[in-house]
Amino acid sequence: MNVDTNNDNPQRRDRLYIMAEILEVTLEGALKTQVMYRANLSFAQLNHYLTVLIDLELLEKKREKAIYKTTTKGMRFLESYKQIQELLNKPNENNGSKEENHSVFLVKRGNHFICKEAP
Repeated sequence: MNVDTNNDNPQRRDRLYIMAEILEVTLEGALKTQVMYRANLSFAQLNHYLTVLIDLELLEKKREKAIYKTTTKGMRFLESYKQIQELLNKPNENNGSKEENHSVFLVKRGNHFICKEAP
């Protein structure tokens, strides 16, 4: 699974995107600094997301050398995230349009997430 990291359109990354990015970086195991640089996060952001992912049991911290590794549940999250991205980025098949894929992201409104197209 490869999280789309297209830098042509520098938009804010949503929480689920960042979580998926961290889980992808830690598939084979990674040190904290490696995760921070590969996911392009500040130290404070990194600590927040690592705590959330560990609490959700999507990530585990191996005690020896403090290596972070994606769990089986985390791998299921990545696969589901990829499927949702593919579903949301498909061109509209009903109108016969063959336009290129467009970016879609999730926005939190209260306790709900809604899908929005990129401007």
